[in-house]
Amino acid sequence: MFENLSDKIASAFKQIKGEGRITDLNIANTVKDIRKALLDADVNFKIAKEFTDRVKDKALGQKVLTAVSPGQLMIKIVQDELTELMGGAASAFDISGTPAIIMIAGLQGSGKTTFSGKLANYLKTQKGKSPLLVAADVYRPAAVEQLKVLGVQIGVDVYAEPDNKDPRSIAENALKHAKANNKNIIIIDTAGRLAIDEEMMKEAAGLKAALNPQEILFVVDSMTGQDAVNTAKAFNERLDFTGVVLTKLDGDTRGGAALSIKYTVQKPIKFVSSGEKMETLDVFHPDRMAQRILGMGDITSLVEKAQAQFDEEQTRKIERKIRKNQFDFQDFQDQLQQIKKMGNLKDLMGMIPGMGKAVKDIDISDDAFKGVESIISSMTPFERSNPDSIDANRKKRISKGCGRNMEEINQFFKQFDQMKQMMKNMNNMPAMPKFGRR
Repeated sequence: MFENLSDKIASAFKQIKGEGRITDLNIANTVKDIRKALLDADVNFKIAKEFTDRVKDKALGQKVLTAVSPGQLMIKIVQDELTELMGGAASAFDISGTPAIIMIAGLQGSGKTTFSGKLANYLKTQKGKSPLLVAADVYRPAAVEQLKVLGVQIGVDVYAEPDNKDPRSIAENALKHAKANNKNIIIIDTAGRLAIDEEMMKEAAGLKAALNPQEILFVVDSMTGQDAVNTAKAFNERLDFTGVVLTKLDGDTRGGAALSIKYTVQKPIKFVSSGEKMETLDVFHPDRMAQRILGMGDITSLVEKAQAQFDEEQTRKIERKIRKNQFDFQDFQDQLQQIKKMGNLKDLMGMIPGMGKAVKDIDISDDAFKGVESIISSMTPFERSNPDSIDANRKKRISKGCGRNMEEINQFFKQFDQMKQMMKNMNNMPAMPKFGRR
């Protein structure tokens, strides 16, 4: 995420490392390089200039505290300004209606329908709500079917009227259906176009007037950079939406949309999304995003993702088994499944401070666990629960079952034993961190 921008800003900070004081001389090249990094990330020139001017004004003349280098002070100034540029703090999301009405808008191809499914899943699993998805895109042939597939996948009802070509009528009927079936949130997936046109704007404005939604979320493809910002501005002038959603952050994202959109339309980014998995949706925190752009990681979000996926009682059960040295292959497989639900592995590793640069050139596939899972799946239930029962003959059978050679099988067993010992040692420490506790 924003790897090029992060690298270029990190390179800019090298200009002032080792100096005892920030001066006109050693700040000039740093600010120049930061501005160039922002422009390369497709940030509007005016925004980039104002941003770096503020950084320069704050940095000049500031004395470095004891044991704090100019580089560290400069990073803190840039971090604060990036946070402010992107909104300052996470924005509230209004789901107070009975039912709450959330309208999803944006251009075709921006990821509206997928986001609608992710949002429904988030509200169901994280907020304990009973959402209803509404298929109000009557133009794109696959839109209704796609929403239905997503609804089945996450266990959320979808309201659709395939023969009705009036989005307003569909939405109004969906509202009645929601009230009759105790749905406390409805999410309306509206139609998009390949480009902004008057018909789409009138339709969206009509839906807003008829439903008076608590939230109107404008979905933009973050890979389109400044074009996304311009589109958001045009939509906001007609629709006055309440917030922005940035999708496809796992793609070749330069960062221009995330850095520019709040400044341009004066509406907060409320959610960010990456990939196709329904769990890959995050509330947008400007301070955390600023940390990630500056290579500081984002441990807070990583812990929150873990807490969302790891059941507290299950975690305690695993901890007890580890303390008794009874952690087995079934436990290991269960933990792998939970980790996979947290999102893209490379993105997760990038949240660990210092790891972003280390993994940026490494291809970490979401299938990275496939080999391990195939070995465990080739075991019998008894073998998974009793690792010590697996002798040479059982290993040979497992090897044939998963298509892995004996060297790979033995290596996996060796690594599993090492992991068990490490976990046991950690649990014997006086102040063991309670991973997964809320």
